[in-house]
Amino acid sequence: MTAMAEKRDFTRDQIRKLLDERQEMIVLFCQLADLDPCQSNDPVDLKLRVFCQKMIDYIAAGHFAIYDRIMNGGERRKQVLRVAARVYASIEDTTDIAVAFNDKYDEHDHPLDSTNLQNDLAMLGEAMSNRADYEDQLIDSLLS
Repeated sequence: MTAMAEKRDFTRDQIRKLLDERQEMIVLFCQLADLDPCQSNDPVDLKLRVFCQKMIDYIAAGHFAIYDRIMNGGERRKQVLRVAARVYASIEDTTDIAVAFNDKYDEHDHPLDSTNLQNDLAMLGEAMSNRADYEDQLIDSLLS
């Protein structure tokens, strides 16, 4: 197998991992969005903790496995570089929203306040949907 074929196989593997992480995050997001934070019998804090960890894993999968390689010169195809230049800032914006959500709802260093959870989930859901669209554009260019 040539070095180019190995590199493409590695990229496909990283994309599969990213998409798997994304799918797991979406499932957890939907489960969390269905919970009623006012009901004390719902395991909101546990679901929130699990969701936040998966969301951070998903974001890290994209950044460390795919985006860093492109942005640090590991990609030479001009089409991929054009798409990356167009969508990367928007992906970064969604990262900021996700990290802010995680910081707010990570109860390890402060008590959980779920007063605005539904509104925050709505904002996060929109950001993650946008992120998926941007990622898909980048993935399509990588696989072309």
